[in-house]
Amino acid sequence: MISNTPLIITTFFVYLGIMLFIGAWAWKRTKDSSDYFLGGRTLGPWPAALSAGASDMSGWLLLGLPGYAFASGVEAFWLAGGLLLGTWLNWLFVAKRLRSYSQIADNALTLPEFFKNRFHDNSRALQVVSAFFILLFFLFYTSSGLVAGGKLFETVFDLNYHWAVIIGTACIISYTLFGGFIAVSWTDLVQGLLMAAALLLVPIIAIQTAEGASITSQLKTLNPELLNPFTAADGSPLGLIPIISLAAWGLGYFGQPHILARFAGIRSTDDIPTARRIAVGWSGISMLGAIMVGLTGLLFITNNNTTLGDGETIFMVLVNALFHPLIAGILLAAILAAIMSTADSQLLVSSSALAEDFYKAIIRPNASSSEVLLVGRLAVVIIALVALSLAMVPDSSVLDLVSYAWAGFGAAFGPVLIMSLFWQRMNRYGALAGIIIGGVTVVVWKQLTGGLFDLYEIVPGMLFGFAGIYITSLLTTPPSEGIVAEFNSAQSA
Repeated sequence: MISNTPLIITTFFVYLGIMLFIGAWAWKRTKDSSDYFLGGRTLGPWPAALSAGASDMSGWLLLGLPGYAFASGVEAFWLAGGLLLGTWLNWLFVAKRLRSYSQIADNALTLPEFFKNRFHDNSRALQVVSAFFILLFFLFYTSSGLVAGGKLFETVFDLNYHWAVIIGTACIISYTLFGGFIAVSWTDLVQGLLMAAALLLVPIIAIQTAEGASITSQLKTLNPELLNPFTAADGSPLGLIPIISLAAWGLGYFGQPHILARFAGIRSTDDIPTARRIAVGWSGISMLGAIMVGLTGLLFITNNNTTLGDGETIFMVLVNALFHPLIAGILLAAILAAIMSTADSQLLVSSSALAEDFYKAIIRPNASSSEVLLVGRLAVVIIALVALSLAMVPDSSVLDLVSYAWAGFGAAFGPVLIMSLFWQRMNRYGALAGIIIGGVTVVVWKQLTGGLFDLYEIVPGMLFGFAGIYITSLLTTPPSEGIVAEFNSAQSA
């Protein structure tokens, strides 16, 4: 339990007040569904980059990744390295084309709507199937953020876990409900800067306060296997399947709707190179800091002869032990920032799937923009409540929940998005096959264990998804000349 001092409580409330102020400011700028779901495509490079990064990393950056490094040592660099490479490739190859094509494709506001417009799918099957998988996997992804919030409030304020989850959910809903994409993006900018600062400061102070030999020497004395990237903490060889599984996390970036929305919402393609540099730099610094939190935290626990029941709380334990309550409150607010920055984006994308891709596409095709906006806000509350029910299990692992949802999105949408931006022969039948095959593969593979089935499910999911798109497209009718012309226009934009 963290020392529950008035200073920490005050800091938390000040932080929440700032986030709510941004939400209120964004409320005044949100006129219609385009503003609510995509911010009117007005994001500059800094909010676009840090919003994409902060909404990507979520609570796992300050809980899951430090906890993994705490238990496994430098093995965590395989995971971080894969994610850093995926971030760079996503900004390099996908961002510009998606920004241009989403606008050419009848100003598509959501990923399912983009697929529908890209392939001129009048049956709306692509839009509905895409929205289904978004809702399915985002329920797990959002619940991971709520679990992280529950652990935070439980540890900091000594609350009952279930009440802690409810309070965290209420905080996240509050400004997402009102401000939409603008509020989410600008709060993510603030939250991203706070997260990076916290992850740099905590391990630096931990190293400075450590006594005796260097951190590396102490870790080698404690367990030399922690410093070997090719062995597990128990000394057993890591093996090819675990290494591929860790590095393959980077593949997930190409199919994350909440990250791709930042590409579509950026102000201009001219801002993308600057945003890419900001995003990659921020991601590298933050993940290095998170791993160092886990490693220095392990030494802190060992040197002080204490035990830690949940490795994912190591950041909170270090903050409480090393800092004045006022600073501790600010740093602990970084966890809330990480949680809120992702959960708000997930709720927003999920609500857009319900409002734009189910309600407007199927139930009320003639619904006005203001009506869709209202439905979107109601959807935020409904989806949050469903995710809340999934998060009510205290033993849930943040990293495990994120892992499943990340693989689901990467396999269901990554192959379809990449090929839709780069292959003009692709048609709507191939797109539909890719989404279904990729998503179903993840769900099925997750249930299997042993041998090859221990491979992270995103790898077979994406491989089968690409194969399904290619084979189905070649076996069915080629796209019309109009679609091909539109594709070529988007490439030259």
